Amino acid sequence: MRISFTPRAALAALLALPVIVLWPLWWVVLILLALWALVVLADALAAPAPQRIRVRREAPAQVRLGGTVPGRLLLTNTTARRARLEVRDAWNPTAGLASQHSRLDLPGQERRAIAQSFTPTRRGEHSSRQLLVGSLGPLGLARRSARVPAPGRLLALHPFGSRKHLPSRVQRLREIEGLAAIHQRGQGTEFDSLRDFVDGDDVRSIDWRATARRRSVVVRTWRPERDRHVLIVVDTSRTSAGRLGEATRLDSAFDAALLLTALAGQAGDRVDLLCVDRIPHVSVLGSTRTKVLHDMVAATAAVEPALVETDWERAAAAIESRTRRGSLVVLITPVEAQVLHSGLLPVAARLAKDRPLVLASVADPALEELAGGRGDLETVYRAAAAERARSERAGVSHALERVGAHVVDAPPDRAPQSLADAYLALKAAGRL
Repeated sequence: MRISFTPRAALAALLALPVIVLWPLWWVVLILLALWALVVLADALAAPAPQRIRVRREAPAQVRLGGTVPGRLLLTNTTARRARLEVRDAWNPTAGLASQHSRLDLPGQERRAIAQSFTPTRRGEHSSRQLLVGSLGPLGLARRSARVPAPGRLLALHPFGSRKHLPSRVQRLREIEGLAAIHQRGQGTEFDSLRDFVDGDDVRSIDWRATARRRSVVVRTWRPERDRHVLIVVDTSRTSAGRLGEATRLDSAFDAALLLTALAGQAGDRVDLLCVDRIPHVSVLGSTRTKVLHDMVAATAAVEPALVETDWERAAAAIESRTRRGSLVVLITPVEAQVLHSGLLPVAARLAKDRPLVLASVADPALEELAGGRGDLETVYRAAAAERARSERAGVSHALERVGAHVVDAPPDRAPQSLADAYLALKAAGRL
């Protein structure tokens, strides 16, 4: 605990100026100074001790980024004296607390609440360990301050802005499932039902046993296989820290992963998540279809880019240990020239041999804007650099496609929809 004086104490000291002017003697100044110090000290000691103020926090556990949630502090004065309090709640600035400073008049043996409002500006975990409580004396000349433990934690979840695109993709999924009954049997399909033969049906679909029983020609119909396994792997290395507009590349990657998770859940598939850089450090494995989206949002809320390179051999080992033949692997990582030297290409070739592989990348929208510049010499050079970068990305995409990967490269505002469309295309083609 520490004692400090307020601006009112300085104003009180000015009252001694007329006396000093009339009797400009050193002992007069000394007496006045001692008198002022005694009054300030007595006022500080008359204030209730901040440690006697009991604090209980009622804060929300989580909020979606961009939303606002209420909370409050409950302060109880355990002394018999009236307490005039100045409270500072030490949340980090990105927690979005509307006001960190509060004043409260708290009678003895009573409790009062301080209303709070949180609007986080950054995804992840926000915390406050303690309050700084200042207790003013009756005259308001001094305060006694102390730190009072009041731990608080608020988790800002991913906003999942791509949720608005889910209904249209679910409708397309239902169309694919409805049309699948007239598609021919192929990889990624399972038996659906029997129906009468009509002109145009493939004779290879005739079920001869059912035909013999019913004495009319009956064919088998197929539908996309359900309960397939989808593993989403998100690259959290240093390349994911790049800012694309107002968000990082990692935020856009999570947005695409959440939309795909929600869509795959509607299709009856099981989805797992793995975040990798040097080691696989965050995962959502074995969640049910009804809980996987919630678990994924909660697990990825506090994930931040790591300033290291991705070890693709370790990542491949983790992927192979968590999937089986035929599982869909969705790898979300930037498609850039350095991936050819980081070991991704041979890993992608190995993974694509036994399972469908989709490699999704979030492109920088600034490249397209710079590539269109023709105003002066400087913008022309910038446009040339942007075109070279785009050409390199196209070359990397072509190299990955040659080894069997399906590449999706789109800017942040279209990346989630493009990845969902790629998933639907695999469903429609009977590959999943």
